[in-house]
Amino acid sequence: MASIRLHNITKSYGANEPVLRNITMNIDNGEFLVIVGPSGCGKSTLLRMIAGLEEISSGELFISEKCVNTLPPKDRDVGMVFQNYALYPHLTVAENIGFPLRLRKINKTEIDKRVHEIASILQLEQFLLRKPKELSGGQRQRVALGRAIARNPQVFLFDEPLSNLDAQLRSQMRSEILALQRKVGVTGVYVTHDQTEAMTMGDKIAVLHKGILQQMGTPSEVYNRPQNVFVAQFIGNPLINIIEGHYADGMFVCEPLNIRIQMERIVSPQNVKYAGFRPDCISIDDAGGYTAKIEHLEYIGHETTLFLRLNGEQLRARVSGGTAYKNGDTVRFALHDSDVLFYDNDQNILLLQKY
Repeated sequence: MASIRLHNITKSYGANEPVLRNITMNIDNGEFLVIVGPSGCGKSTLLRMIAGLEEISSGELFISEKCVNTLPPKDRDVGMVFQNYALYPHLTVAENIGFPLRLRKINKTEIDKRVHEIASILQLEQFLLRKPKELSGGQRQRVALGRAIARNPQVFLFDEPLSNLDAQLRSQMRSEILALQRKVGVTGVYVTHDQTEAMTMGDKIAVLHKGILQQMGTPSEVYNRPQNVFVAQFIGNPLINIIEGHYADGMFVCEPLNIRIQMERIVSPQNVKYAGFRPDCISIDDAGGYTAKIEHLEYIGHETTLFLRLNGEQLRARVSGGTAYKNGDTVRFALHDSDVLFYDNDQNILLLQKY
């Protein structure tokens, strides 16, 4: 196992704006970090810098406390799994898995033993003589995983490895990748744009936006204490409700929606400009203080998202799956003030009232 430490990592191409700016993070031994963010935020570039496939413009990168800025990829002892599998089409499954071992000139007996061990772990024994074109997408991804772990690396790097799979297979492969990582105990760094993957897979999540690290923490920390409006809106499904308003007489007031929220224990409340509340913070309640119309619903079995229209603005509420509500219904709702997040003019978090 290995720890990874990035200190003020910056990546620029010529005189253009930096792709990554002063990224600093620590990844502990055996930890599984998921780097998440929208397309173009720099997450794959950061992963490739850890692998040695991209040069570091400035800053320092340490693997097991050794600075590896100038080390070539082959000397960093990392295994990488790519989005497109990157398998050799003319080689069998066994030959693909054993390829990195042949490069290291390990004897054939040892290679065969290692290949069969890995094939057993990944349930690929019956496919060892097949070529990649004879495999399903999930099987190809397992082969790519097998090749990555064959050389017994210090670090696993995953560059959006499930994006080419259908939803059901993605869910299955998420579990398999995590089970594999836990079994071998290797430090993992996983890149994705899918916040569901980030929330369900990561020991910690690092959220990137426009080349800047917005927040890093456990899934619970990032979901419950998003450090700015971008993180709050990017993490969580259904989308968080963000409304704009101002402080007045101990209340957050959003005049267009006629919403008033109690503000207690808030530092510098006069600076508050935005309030954010998850769909769970809205309760459909006949005694509630607000009235809205249901524009439409999204039913997904165990829960339903209601899209409410209040004074011309849309809000999202989450209710149990077996709801009797329908499009066009008028409902009353209450808002749980204690769960509201407040942000200042710069969209930085001020305080969570429930803590």
